[in-house]
Amino acid sequence: MTNKATKVTFWEFFQSLGKTFMLPVALLSFSGIMLGIGSSLASQDVRELLPFLDNHVCIAIFTWMSKIGSFSFSFLPAMFAIAIPLGLAREDKGVAAFSGFVGYTVLSLSINFYLTIVGILPQTDPNILRANDIQSVLGIQSINTGILGAIFVGIIVYFLHERFRKIRLPDALAFFGGNRFVPIITMLTLGVVGLFVPIVWPFFAKAISGLGYVVNSAGAFGPFIFGTGERLLLPFGLHHILVALIRFTDAGGTMEVCNETVSGALTIFQAQLSCPTTTGFSESATRFLSQGKMPSFLGGLPGAALAMYVCAEPENRSKIKGLLISGVVACTVGGITEPLEFLFLFIAPVLYVIHALLTGIGFMVMSLLDVTIGNTDGNIIDFVVFGILHGTSTKWYWVPVIAAVWFVVYFFVFKFFILHFNIKTPGREVESKNDNNTNAQTTTSKSGYNTAQILEALGGADNIVSLDNCITRLRLSVKDINIVDDQKLKANKAIGVVRLNEHNLQVVIGPQVQLVKDELQQYLTQ
Repeated sequence: MTNKATKVTFWEFFQSLGKTFMLPVALLSFSGIMLGIGSSLASQDVRELLPFLDNHVCIAIFTWMSKIGSFSFSFLPAMFAIAIPLGLAREDKGVAAFSGFVGYTVLSLSINFYLTIVGILPQTDPNILRANDIQSVLGIQSINTGILGAIFVGIIVYFLHERFRKIRLPDALAFFGGNRFVPIITMLTLGVVGLFVPIVWPFFAKAISGLGYVVNSAGAFGPFIFGTGERLLLPFGLHHILVALIRFTDAGGTMEVCNETVSGALTIFQAQLSCPTTTGFSESATRFLSQGKMPSFLGGLPGAALAMYVCAEPENRSKIKGLLISGVVACTVGGITEPLEFLFLFIAPVLYVIHALLTGIGFMVMSLLDVTIGNTDGNIIDFVVFGILHGTSTKWYWVPVIAAVWFVVYFFVFKFFILHFNIKTPGREVESKNDNNTNAQTTTSKSGYNTAQILEALGGADNIVSLDNCITRLRLSVKDINIVDDQKLKANKAIGVVRLNEHNLQVVIGPQVQLVKDELQQYLTQ
C-alpha cells in the first residue's frame, strides 16, 4: 500500500508540473504570432507584393511587433522558473512566484562565482564560452542550463515554499518569519546549489544531447514517435513534459542562429524568426511543431466529428450538432482538441489509439514533404501566419492537400468502427433523451454552464478539498470520490470525467473551463 501511495503521489506531482507549463507556453504561442506577423509583413518579399505596406509607419509597426514578440524567447527560462512555483503553490502564490525569480537569478550568480573562482571567467573568447556553454543569463555570464535548469529551480522553490511559508522564528527575528522567509531560504539554497551546477551539469547536458541524437538520427520516424507519444500522454496530463523536452532542450536539436547557439525545436524556430539574416526555417526544427498537427487538427478531427454526426440517430443529430461544431471550431481555430477527443476517448480507446497513430503519421508526412511551418498550435492561425505569409518556401500548399486526405481517412475509419462495434458516441446513447432533458436546465452564469448543478454532481462544497484547472479541465481533490456523479456531470455539458485515484479526478469542460472554475470557486468561497 505504501508503494502504491508513493506512485500515485509521484504521478499527481508530474501532472501538476505539466499544468504549470501552460502559462509561459500560452504567452509563447501569442508572442510567436506577434513575431511571425511582424517579421513576415516587414520582409522585402511581402512589401514588393503589397506596395502599400512599404512605408515608414507600417515598417515601424511591424518591427515593434517583432521586438515585443521576441520577449518570450529572450526570457523563457526565467518565465518557467517563475511559473512553476506559481502554478504548484496552493497558497501565497505571489510569494512563490517572487521566490522563483530570486532562485533563478541567484543560481546564475552562484554559477558565475564558481566559474570566476576556477579562472574560466571573466572571458570574452567565443570559443571558450561555447566550450563551457556559457551565455548571458539575465545579464549574468553563466552556464546556460535553459528550460531544464529553470524547471529544477521551480521545483526546488516549490518545496521550499511548502516547507517554510509558515515557519515561526524567534521573536528577535520574527520579521523574517512566515512567507517572508521563503525568498530568504530560496536565496541561500539556490546559492549553494549553484556551486555544484558546473560540476554536474555536463552530465545532464550529455544525456539530453544523447536523447537529441537518438531523436534526430531516427529521421522522419522521430516526428512520428513524438506526435504519437504526445497524443497518448494527453489523457494523463503528462504530454506537456514531452513537449517541453522537445521544444526547449537539446532533444529538439541544436543550431547556431545569428551567431548564437540555441537549443530546442521551438527556440530554434523563434530565433530564426527574429534573426534578420535568416532566409528560411530549419525543417529539422519545424518537423516537431505546428505543421505536424495540421493534418489531424485541420482535417482529421473535423472528419471524425462528421462521422459521429452521421452515425448519430436521426432524431438526435440536431441535439449534438452544436456540441460537434463548437469542438471543431475549438480545434481548427484555437488548436484545442480535447472537446472532440474526449467524445470518444473513454467509450472507444481503440479509436483514440488510431487517432494518436494518425497524428504521428501526419508529423512524419509533413517532415518528408519538407514543410516548414512552426509555432505551437497547429491551427488555422499558425497556417496563415507562419505558412502563407512567409511564402511558398514553407511549402504551405501541402497542408490543405494532406488535411483533406486525413479528413477522408478519419471519416471512414470512425464511421466503420462506430457502426461495426456499435460505439455509443454522442447521439447514439440509450440515455440521450434523458440527458437532453437535463441539459435543458436554465443556465444564467457567464460561462454558459449550470455550475450549481456541477457542484452538486461533485458531491457539494463540503466534498471538495482543492480546485484548479488547466487549459480544458477542472482538476479536483475530493474527500469521497464515490459520491461524484459522472452521469450528472456529463448531463451538464461536461465532456468527460477522469478518475485518477480514490481522491483525485479531472472533469473535461473545454475552452470555457476557466470561467467554470471561477464560478465554482465563488460558490466554495460563499
